[in-house]
Amino acid sequence: MCVALPGEVIEVKGHTAIVDFSGNRVKAEAGLAEIVPGDRVLVHAGCIIQKLDNSEADIMEDLFREIEELNG
Repeated sequence: MCVALPGEVIEVKGHTAIVDFSGNRVKAEAGLAEIVPGDRVLVHAGCIIQKLDNSEADIMEDLFREIEELNG
């Protein structure tokens, strides 16, 4: 199963962004959505596939935390 994860854009250089996932920072392809630092985004397979509003991102992060607790 593939899952897209929510994160926060820290930096954008051309079509590459640094995205923070709860302290884990990774590079992601940013060519599919117009983004700026501070945007909350959904990342799948190393690509930013859409911007999220803060409430959507918060809900998704809460759900992932709950799943992690159940599996932990």
